[in-house]
Order: sequence, then structure tokens, then C-alpha cells
Amino acid sequence: MTEIKQAAQPPMTVVVWAQLVVLGTIWGGSFFFARIAVLEIAPLTLVLLRVAIAAAALQLYLAARGIAFAPVLKKWPVFALLALVNNVIPFSLMFLGQTALGAGTASVLNATTPFWTIIVASLFIADEKASLAKLFGIALGIAGTAVMVGPGLAAGLGGPVWAKMALLGMAFSYAFAFVVARRLTGLAPAVVAAGQLSASTAIMLPVVALTQETAALATVGAGTWAAVAGLALLSTAAAYILYFRIVAAAGATNASLVTLIVPVSAIVLGALFLGERLERFELAGMGLIACGLLVIDGRVLRGRTGAAAASETRSAAGRSEKKSTGS
Repeated sequence: MTEIKQAAQPPMTVVVWAQLVVLGTIWGGSFFFARIAVLEIAPLTLVLLRVAIAAAALQLYLAARGIAFAPVLKKWPVFALLALVNNVIPFSLMFLGQTALGAGTASVLNATTPFWTIIVASLFIADEKASLAKLFGIALGIAGTAVMVGPGLAAGLGGPVWAKMALLGMAFSYAFAFVVARRLTGLAPAVVAAGQLSASTAIMLPVVALTQETAALATVGAGTWAAVAGLALLSTAAAYILYFRIVAAAGATNASLVTLIVPVSAIVLGALFLGERLERFELAGMGLIACGLLVIDGRVLRGRTGAAAASETRSAAGRSEKKSTGS
């Protein structure tokens, strides 16, 4: 993969941060949906259902809006690569890992995505070199995620190594996906999302046909199908339109910060809609994540530095004026 040379991305705006929070909230439900669905549906079949239903929904959306799908066909090799690293590989590893690990451990391992993204983006994208502030902010975010999951993480530490490696592989695959997505920023987000998911469907169809996993679908319950619908329509079709919009506006590394927001949203949603009580360690973890995001954003630190510099300039001017008056 050659280095991508593009104009420097603008700093994170309030609008982009708001979009990142919305996306994190939507993806916060994906681990919940997946944990329900994977109990009755085999992992590879679940990947196919997720991408195929989402692709169909987005194709209908494009048709209803009169948006052409033709640009996807002109760049099909890039879309095939994006489908592999952003859907086929990470979804398969995610569902495989969640057959043996809880959502808490999965969310912490997923939160390492910005770290891997910084490494990959620094190698392949000219305007996304790592900074110490960003690395420190991401480290705070990952630490906050671990603290927030707390006892749930400690209970899951005894899970099998292969499952943890699968979820780390998912995070690493996502890091490459953010970089590949930068090659498609000239296309409408809905077109990129539809192209990626359509390519993913084409890849997964023969894979699932060879494994013959679909035989048990007749016995799947209504609750599981509802989880599949939520996973496909909300956490995939709608989410990816927003995802590609953020990548185009803020770059790969900044877009990957959504994985720090996902576990926060999952816990907050549980407190709001399931009556779950927020524990002190969860609030402490959220605080660490918030500090990490503030460090990454940099505006608060720049504001304090700017204010200190302005104060020093005023003091120096005052001293100069006094000397001038005294002479």
C-alpha cells in the first residue's frame, strides 16, 4: 500500500465530535446485538446476514434518492479490499471471539483500534503522523475503558487466548480499514457504504455456502432475528453512512476515536433504558476517557497555553511601559 498524500485534514470541529458521539452510541449497541445473535446463529452466517441486509437497505436508499451506484464499479478493487478489512475479517473475528468472551472484554480490546490506526496511518498517510499528545490521549482512553469495565473485565480475563487474539485482530483490521477508506473520500458516504457492504456480501456468500452453516436458521427465535435486524440496519447500514462522512471530514485516526466512545455509550444506554446502576468505577473510567479525548482534541490545552502566553505578553508590555515611564 503506497503512502497517501492528501491535504492536511482540518481540526476536529464541534460538528464532527457530535457525529463521533452519535456513531459511538449506535455502535455501542452492536456488541449487545451480536452477543444475543451469536448464541443461535453461527459466526460466519451472522456476518453474511449483517452485511447482506445492510447492503440491500442501502441499495434501496440509493435507488430512492436517485444516487448512482456506477462509481463503485469503476473502483471495485478498492471496494473489495475495504470490504475485507472493514467487514469480512473484523466481523468474523468479532463474532468468533464473542462466542467465548463477554462484551466488556471485547469492548476494551476494540478500544485499542486508535492505537493501531495511528501506527498504520503514520506509515501510509502523509498528513496523519502520530503526535505525543495523541498517543497520550489514546493511552488515557484505553485505560479509561479498562477501568470502566472494571469487575466485568477482571472476570473475563480468564477467557481463551485465541478469543482475545481474534478481537485484537479485529482492531488491527479496522486500523487498515480507516486508511483504505481515505482513498474513497471523493464519493458520497452512502455510495461508499453501499459499495463496501455489497462487496462484503459477494465475498461472504460462497464462504457461507461452503461451510453450510445456514441449515440451523429455521430454528432461530424472533428475539434473535430482532437483534440481527438491529445489527444490520442500525449498527451497519446507518452507521457506515455516518462513519464515511467522519473519515472524509476528519481523517482516519480521528475517526477511529469512535472505539473509545463505544463502551461509554453501551454502559450509559444500559443505565438509561435497562435500569442498570452506574458504579463509581464506571464513572471514573468515563472521566479518564473524557480526559483522553480532550487531550487528543487539543483545544483546551491550546486555550490554556494561549492564555498563558497572552498573560506573559501583557506582563512584559507592562514592565516595558514602567521602565519607559521611569526614564
